[in-house]
Amino acid sequence: MKTPPCLLFATLLFWGWQSGMLLVGALAGLVLEAAWVFKWRWDLEDVDFNRIWSFCFLVLVALSGYIFSTNDEGGGLSGMVHGRTVHNATISSTVTYTTVMRSLPLIFFPFIVAQIYNVRSSVPLTAVSLVLRWRRRRGERSLAGHYLDVSYPYFIVCVFAAGIHPNQATHTYFWGQCVLILWALWMLRARRFGLKHWAIAFAAVVALGFLGQFGISQAERMVQNFNAQWMARLFGPKTDAAQSVTAIGQIGRLKLSPRIVIRLEPRKVGVVPGYLREASYRTYSSRNQTWFAGGSLNDFSSVHQEPDNITWVLLPRADADAVSIACYLNGRSQDGDHEGVLPLPTGCSRLENLPAETSVIALQTNKMGTVLATGSGLMIFDARYGRSATIDSPPDITSTNNDLTVITNEIPALNQVIAEMNLTATNDAENLFAVERFFASKFSYSTWQGPAKRATNASPVTRFLLNSRSGHCEYFATATVLLLRQLGIPARYAVGYSVHETSGSGYVVRERDAHAWCLAWNRATRTWDDFDTTPGSWMAIEGRQSAFADWLSDARSWIGFQIAKLRWRQAHLRQYILWTLSPVLAVLVYYIIFQRRTKARPSKSNAAMEAAVIWPGHDSAFYRLEKRLAAGELPRPPGEPLADWLERALAEPALASLRRPLQELLQLHYRYRFDPNGLNDREQEILVQKVDGVLATLSQK
Repeated sequence: MKTPPCLLFATLLFWGWQSGMLLVGALAGLVLEAAWVFKWRWDLEDVDFNRIWSFCFLVLVALSGYIFSTNDEGGGLSGMVHGRTVHNATISSTVTYTTVMRSLPLIFFPFIVAQIYNVRSSVPLTAVSLVLRWRRRRGERSLAGHYLDVSYPYFIVCVFAAGIHPNQATHTYFWGQCVLILWALWMLRARRFGLKHWAIAFAAVVALGFLGQFGISQAERMVQNFNAQWMARLFGPKTDAAQSVTAIGQIGRLKLSPRIVIRLEPRKVGVVPGYLREASYRTYSSRNQTWFAGGSLNDFSSVHQEPDNITWVLLPRADADAVSIACYLNGRSQDGDHEGVLPLPTGCSRLENLPAETSVIALQTNKMGTVLATGSGLMIFDARYGRSATIDSPPDITSTNNDLTVITNEIPALNQVIAEMNLTATNDAENLFAVERFFASKFSYSTWQGPAKRATNASPVTRFLLNSRSGHCEYFATATVLLLRQLGIPARYAVGYSVHETSGSGYVVRERDAHAWCLAWNRATRTWDDFDTTPGSWMAIEGRQSAFADWLSDARSWIGFQIAKLRWRQAHLRQYILWTLSPVLAVLVYYIIFQRRTKARPSKSNAAMEAAVIWPGHDSAFYRLEKRLAAGELPRPPGEPLADWLERALAEPALASLRRPLQELLQLHYRYRFDPNGLNDREQEILVQKVDGVLATLSQK
């Protein structure tokens, strides 16, 4: 049963108003109601409706996957494993459900258009049920010829979708749907009951519905009054990612690991920073072999993004060199978000292409050159850097003078080394050169301190300077900082990574590339300069530790990196989904619209085979009448429905008297052609006799 005129237009208009798509709803409604004005129709078969329904269902599935994986409210795919997994997954599912439900009128719009503009204004039952379609393909004949009108179901879908919108505490939707339902039911009301009884029953249903809506809104307000924030305190680790303390041996534990932790892509080929610094320290405890950041200099202050929301300025200058950095945040904030320090080039002035809405929740810096980020587990950004000032504070010139402090028990060993170097210059640059040459000529690199080298009761630094003269980078960095301070040069202890291994057009940094070095204060330029006394052979020694099977580890790391990009929405997933779905949808649309029209003409070799194809009503006598009228300059163009062609033919004055017989013949032909029960023998004889009679009349005229 068809809906009343203009009902679908009003319903789509109401849906568009409630969903914020008023123009879309109005245009869709006009397309449907135009069928009352325009009489041309398609002649679609059951298989065409099957394809259109499959297309609509595919759009539904694709839209659901796209919204779930890319929505910002719940974090999409990254929200499934980021932070509060269940909470984010619930939000993503809710957003997906509400968006898809609100879009149902548009998703199934092609199907209702196909029905309305078809010769037979109904659709096969097998089209809307995959189960029935499967049973039909298995040969169940009982399903053949069952059709239904989906205009009322589509009306219900539109009314339902109009209700999927934010609750604004108004009754607009309720009264709007009441009017539409009243309009729809008016034509379907039972005639055996009077109008009075029908109106009372409808009013009672509306009153019950209003009371139910009011009760639900009150319950919602009560639920919202509960403060559930306290539950968040029960979950989530509380890890301090500020790294205010480091100890000798911390880097040494990583020296044998080939796992890739950072990937770099320089903007200019070969132009890459030698070091990626994470933090620096200035106070050393000889007893605990520990470096501290020290005092208020470890306090962090927030950095605010620029108006473009993808740029974070650390220093107000524009550097030419830039490198793309991909790294992981392995710590956790108190709120359960990923947190960690960023490995940045020396002199980094700004971070670019770091969207706040997808990557960064907060960015903080301190005066020791540390940048602390809170956000997604994988960070990919561009770092601009140059040989200039850094975000580090200048040397401490207060009474504590921490950047020149040397532990008392280390002073004898430091003075002995200074005497061995026979330093006579008072220039900082010459002293730095002498220190660098001393370590390069007198010391060697080794990953571990052996038991024999720890035989004395001296401190680790003293043993390193006077006895073993062999160790890894932490010993070189610690000894160099203390030695420079003893020479009156402010120095700090820095940790991070060394960059040296190429990979394609970029570079990779492994855990074994973790490094420690010295920051020396340059009085001339008033900047902190990287000063590394670790022998350059350490890279070759670390390289020899690698195994032949490292390429397997690299392959696994690359796969993990690609998965992490998808997980943390760093892989432009929206574009991947669109690129994947667009060809599929385009091919399906082409198949639905043009498949029957692009069939090749049968060749002579298979003409006999195609001639043997039999379809219901192929031998209808009406085709003789059509051929006779076509020969009389009334041809029927391809695709024109028989009803429209016959109506045009009857406009001829010579055929005016045959209007009634021809229309009756057309009805019989349609029954013979489309009715699953067809015509019985007697009705077929009547069809033949009437066609012969009309042909005889045409011959006389």
